[in-house]
Amino acid sequence: MALFLLLGFVVPASAEVTFATGKLTIVTAKGEAREFEVEWAVNMQQRARGLMQREQLDDNAGMIFDFGESRMVTMWMADTPLSLDMVFINETGRIVRVAERTTPFSEAIIGSGQPVRYVLEIKGGRAAELGIAAGDRLSLPLAVPDGPQP
Repeated sequence: MALFLLLGFVVPASAEVTFATGKLTIVTAKGEAREFEVEWAVNMQQRARGLMQREQLDDNAGMIFDFGESRMVTMWMADTPLSLDMVFINETGRIVRVAERTTPFSEAIIGSGQPVRYVLEIKGGRAAELGIAAGDRLSLPLAVPDGPQP
């Protein structure tokens, strides 16, 4: 789902990829805390799989992609039947861009626009519903939970 596809790394649909889970909080400019239960995509296989082939996502669920360093990131929606909001977050935790209501199954590239460390994917339309926008903050530090690391 991320840049790795462009580099020729694709996880077969039948490959088993598992994710650790945990909570994270975004604090809006109005000071409102928005909590999500997320799956962590921290290695190449997990980031390549992302939310592909998922047909359902709870309102306060999502996936956080941690690239381990700040860099330009590109994502896409191939093999993803849900519309998602992609929240691009820099290393300091500041949201720098929200790509709202991405198009299911699209192969169009969605770029971060500037270096980021994290991308949070949530149900399409939720960012606007919750008032999440560029300039808001992810509560840091994030602790990647211990869990499956295929």
